[in-house]
Amino acid sequence: MPELLWDGKRDAAGRRTAAPRIALPFQTVETVNESAQERQHTLDFFAADRPADWRNRLIWGDKKYVLPALLQELSGQVDLIYIDPPFATGDDFSYRARIPTNGSDGDETSFEKVPSLIEQKAYRDTWGRGLDSYVQWFAEMALLFHELLSDRGSLYVHCDSRVNAYIRIVLADIFGEENFRNEIRWIRSLPHNDPSQYGRSSDTILYFTKSDQRFFEPPYIPQKAESVSAHYREDENGRLYRLATLLAPGGRGPKYIYKGYERNWRFTLEKMLALEAEGRVWFQEGQMPSRIYYLDESLGSQVQDVWTDIAPLNPMAKERVGYPTQKPEGLLRRIIEASSRSGDLVLDCLCGSGTTAAIAETLGRRWIAADIGRFAIHTTRKRLLSVPDVRPFVVQNLGKYERQLWQYAEFGDSAVSRTAAYRSFILDLYHATPVNGYMWLHGLKQGRMVHVGTVDAPVTVGDVKQILVEFRKAVGTGESAPSEQTVDILGWDFAFELNEIARQDAERAGIDLRLVRIPREVLDKRAVEQGDIRFFELAALAVGIKQSGKSVTLSIEDFVIPLDDVPADVQKAVTHWSQWIDYWAIDWNNRDDTFHNEWQTYRTRDSKDLALTIDHKYDKQGEYTVVIKVIDILGNDTTKTVSIKVVDRVA
Repeated sequence: MPELLWDGKRDAAGRRTAAPRIALPFQTVETVNESAQERQHTLDFFAADRPADWRNRLIWGDKKYVLPALLQELSGQVDLIYIDPPFATGDDFSYRARIPTNGSDGDETSFEKVPSLIEQKAYRDTWGRGLDSYVQWFAEMALLFHELLSDRGSLYVHCDSRVNAYIRIVLADIFGEENFRNEIRWIRSLPHNDPSQYGRSSDTILYFTKSDQRFFEPPYIPQKAESVSAHYREDENGRLYRLATLLAPGGRGPKYIYKGYERNWRFTLEKMLALEAEGRVWFQEGQMPSRIYYLDESLGSQVQDVWTDIAPLNPMAKERVGYPTQKPEGLLRRIIEASSRSGDLVLDCLCGSGTTAAIAETLGRRWIAADIGRFAIHTTRKRLLSVPDVRPFVVQNLGKYERQLWQYAEFGDSAVSRTAAYRSFILDLYHATPVNGYMWLHGLKQGRMVHVGTVDAPVTVGDVKQILVEFRKAVGTGESAPSEQTVDILGWDFAFELNEIARQDAERAGIDLRLVRIPREVLDKRAVEQGDIRFFELAALAVGIKQSGKSVTLSIEDFVIPLDDVPADVQKAVTHWSQWIDYWAIDWNNRDDTFHNEWQTYRTRDSKDLALTIDHKYDKQGEYTVVIKVIDILGNDTTKTVSIKVVDRVA
């Protein structure tokens, strides 16, 4: 078979380059929709050192790390993979952020949220060298797909005319041409008249399988009225039926005399007589006997490789969630029903708006959905929560392990020199000058002292206390001393309780404290070289608590986000701080294991209102840690922790 060659396929020695195989462990950052009983059951399993029950998984991360991590635990166990990769446009990661009105009526203000830098990095990785880099990007992914799939597994790749030929050759090279099953044409839009060429109104879905042991249940659609009218007749009981030949195709069936005709028949004589006894054989003297098929027993017409019956999403479709590359639910329903069974495992590592996960959930499949875009993960989470009786699922990432790998690769094996080089690197990106002689203070920027958090641990309240103590000792004590009562704390992650408590401690000490997130983009050498790194201050969240015995009322009282990504004209549309909030959730009894989403509310197309107060009643008295998670309209999350003591009402 001819071989498709591209820059990067083979190394200098002519060997095929392998896909990256760095298997990092996942970190669970949230458990969604798990009851208190299920949560305790999971904790008991962990305590007994037994594997916990399966949880469907929503993973935020780059597929080049996510797939090898999945391969380590799920090699040969995935039954169906569907992906809708970026085709060739730079806006695959863009979406429209909407500023809701204060109420369910009225027009929304919206603006295009450009891709984050980590998403732009993914696009550069995919298309940086044109078609060569795209084919290499896809081939590395396909090699891992082949290992993840079970022997009866299937792969569906959604693509268009710009890349489908290349993708098919790559897949044939990896899966074998003999395992190519179909090139499906989905008519995705109304005709597009183009005076320079034929209008483009279809996408391609390439269907490959791991082996000939594949599972496939042919889908059917109702027969068209004109077909019924042309081919069916009515019997004496009013049932519609059609006739089909009983002759064996190609003359290869058993030969005998039936109704006076010696022929090669489709069935044995015994089977033929049984059909006749059931009234399934039509015969009139002088005419060849035929098989009777009743319309009310028909499954319909088997679906062919051109799909015209699944309409594209229109702007007013109820299922639309505001994601530009969203595919209709009917499309994924057909694929999942045809190539998987109840309980099978379905994977989509470029999940976008979450259609695959939502339909897999509805159909009782297990699923794993992943995406590099923060907004895609948030959109998918909301969409899954709208599925009736959605099963518990977890939100995961690769967190500190990805950063640790980067730190070792960039700054060496020596712990001391590696830490110093890392801090110097971050300070340089932050445009701060390194300072010496301190344990907790690492730099100075325009009179503000700077602390750089480690790659493998969140900044905690204890860290902040140490920073503030050292800051007070440093004021006015030397050349590197701060000239202002200000501290910037840079961190990859921040402990749940940190945001407000740390600011309150700093205010009491008369210090202006800023908590600044180190962006994931610093892991990308090209982003650094191109000056793409931007640091953002954390949002501020204020909540109120009222108690009466075992009953608690929790309210969000204020929410302030950094406005760097919001155009000035859009900012003017915000008349109340609550318009920044898209979603918020509560863990009423956090046990320092992970955030358990026990209650949530969020905006939808049909309901733009958002409750800002919620009541809760505890079963028994005690001290509880409550964690509140808020996700803003840009997909960024902010958490706050409060401690409450619940007692029986005193008479």
